[in-house]
Amino acid sequence: MNALSALAPEVRQYLLVTGNYWAFTLTDGALRMLVVLHFHALGYSPLQIAALFLFYEFFGVVTNLVGGYLGARLGLNRTMNIGLAIQVVALLMLTVPSVWLTIPWVMGAQALSGIAKDLNKMSAKSSIKLLVPDGQQRKLYQWIAILTGSKNALKGVGFFLGGALLAAIGFKGAVLAMAIVLGLIWISSLILLKKDLGKAKAKPKFREILSKSRAINILSAARMFLFGARDVWFVVALPVYLSTAFGWDVWKVGGFLAAWVIGYGIVQSFAPSITGKKNGRVPDGRAAFLWALPLALLPGAIALGLNTGLSEHVVLLGGLMVFGVLFAVNSSLHSYLIVSYAKEDGVSLDVGFYYMSNAMGRLIGTVLSGWIYQMYGLSACLWISSAFVLLAALISIALPRHATAI
Repeated sequence: MNALSALAPEVRQYLLVTGNYWAFTLTDGALRMLVVLHFHALGYSPLQIAALFLFYEFFGVVTNLVGGYLGARLGLNRTMNIGLAIQVVALLMLTVPSVWLTIPWVMGAQALSGIAKDLNKMSAKSSIKLLVPDGQQRKLYQWIAILTGSKNALKGVGFFLGGALLAAIGFKGAVLAMAIVLGLIWISSLILLKKDLGKAKAKPKFREILSKSRAINILSAARMFLFGARDVWFVVALPVYLSTAFGWDVWKVGGFLAAWVIGYGIVQSFAPSITGKKNGRVPDGRAAFLWALPLALLPGAIALGLNTGLSEHVVLLGGLMVFGVLFAVNSSLHSYLIVSYAKEDGVSLDVGFYYMSNAMGRLIGTVLSGWIYQMYGLSACLWISSAFVLLAALISIALPRHATAI
């Protein structure tokens, strides 16, 4: 605590925001893996498992749209703490007796978790804009990359944690343990996080939740297709395929997906170096377009490889590694651009609108992941993924280009 108090105020708040985000992300990743593996073991079909996440993604859309408005009016500290509290409630809902864990009940718990996740993420990403002085775009990009990358690395740890806890103490014990730990984090956040962080000087009107910025609207559309492209094969199709086609148990599925997301997060953290830090410039719309093009080719190439005589393990797992690297860079670029484009006063309005599109992409991808996989298989999911990334690339052509010195 003494070391924390000795830091500069903006650094101290950054660490507190990041710590909250980390803690939440661990439970979010673990809960997703717990639900997928537990209900697959109970005999649920891929489409039924996808349905369990339907409200999680749908309420993420609503939360980001309304949450940005609430953050601007109430302050980002409050929206972050509300998100932590709601996640505790969502976890506790899943500790009920097994006979109560019907699809509607689990969908309800997942709805609360979706609200909590996007309140927390919107608050964390918006806060960084306010903690970095104007004109320091290089520092802003680095802080955003570290926050985003570390979050996804910990989400991967959460996947592994979910599989490990399911095998060690069962579904009910796992969610109860996570609820207790996150409750303690929430109490600490209530005490330590700066009051009124991100509260707009002028009270925004509710109609202002829709962005008036052309750049943000274009970036939001690209983001929707980018994340739809990931989730259309990653959310339901991939873990079920690994379990059924490869015969992997919960330890292997959870461990592999955990390693993938951890690696993905590490690449995100180093994105400023990968995307041209040495040339003295920060990314713009052209960079978003160019980095999306090779990503658009990859899922289709994996689908073609699966239909040849090549080893499915080599094609799918190797392709997934390359996809993770390219997707991580694309995601980090987008995360920087939205915070850079957002206006400082009421920043959460712009960030919330953008992550509403992100959530919409995840919703579309999640539904398609279960439906397309059940009807047509993994290859069809991969072809849709390629089409979605291509759309994201084409939309990115219209993003602003700039030459801001680092």
